[in-house]
Amino acid sequence: MSHSPRPSTDDLSAATGAPSPTAPDTPGGPAPVDRLGLTLGASAYVLWGAMPLFFPLLKPAGPLEIIGHRVVWSLLFCLLLLVVMRQLPAYRAAFRSRRTVGLLAIASVLVATNWTVYVYGVLSGHVLDAALGYFINPLVTVLLAVVVLKERLRPAQWVALGIGTAAVVVLTFGVGRLPWIALTLATSFGLYGLVKNRVGRDVEALPGLAVETTLLFPVALGYLVYLGVTGVGTFATEGPGHALLLASSGVVTALPLLLFGSAARRLPLSLVGMLQYLAPVLQFLVGLLVFHETMPPARWAGFSLVWLALIVLSVDALRSMRVSRLAAR
Repeated sequence: MSHSPRPSTDDLSAATGAPSPTAPDTPGGPAPVDRLGLTLGASAYVLWGAMPLFFPLLKPAGPLEIIGHRVVWSLLFCLLLLVVMRQLPAYRAAFRSRRTVGLLAIASVLVATNWTVYVYGVLSGHVLDAALGYFINPLVTVLLAVVVLKERLRPAQWVALGIGTAAVVVLTFGVGRLPWIALTLATSFGLYGLVKNRVGRDVEALPGLAVETTLLFPVALGYLVYLGVTGVGTFATEGPGHALLLASSGVVTALPLLLFGSAARRLPLSLVGMLQYLAPVLQFLVGLLVFHETMPPARWAGFSLVWLALIVLSVDALRSMRVSRLAAR
């Protein structure tokens, strides 16, 4: 894997369209796009976009049992890769830093929350809500730039946030309930990306994910043992095909996260921010065309407002990047 430095605060500013307190000096113009990084990033988001097709195959296992298996098998898959790629020393070294372990512990809680809500949404017929969450995610990233990084927003970004807030209001009152699945997914993954950005210089993608799943492993394994002892678990009762599918959830879980982590180390977050639209677009199409979820007028109105906010945000970010590149030249 690449040992390129983690994206900087300025990269995060470009991804969100938020201005940076100090503009980087880039004599000679912008660096060429890393083609491998672009392929890795696009592959990660395509896999995430198609994931709603996978989890229904794991029924009758419930969301928490699926998450338990995702954690356990993801760790085993990561440890195998660490041995093959000779990165076990980096994995062990991560545990020697209290700061690194602390950040990755936060990341593990965030990603477990994201996984659980996402699986629940898919299995309960709310794939469109899950897609909405990842459409909202860039707006949450802008908020994080203000709240966490103390950055100042341009007028267009405030307009985008206002439109996004209006979308949530329309969906809440039009559909009759707060879109909590979408909001939880957007917030948890936005914070997860921020934490991974902070720790990226010290820990590469594979050792980092291995540490996260290691921290979650005792709880996940304990829950699966409890299910087995009480006779509620499905791993040993639904046939070998079901057991293999549950075990494969480790690969399905870890692979896109590893691709995402590797891409984030190779690409500016501005480009990662553009790629992230692939996943919710695919999820939206799956929910609408494959699972035939309903789209009443109020939901169309809410989604349309979110898309309008993303257009405003993207146009403003591209214009800001163009101005910065011209100034650098």
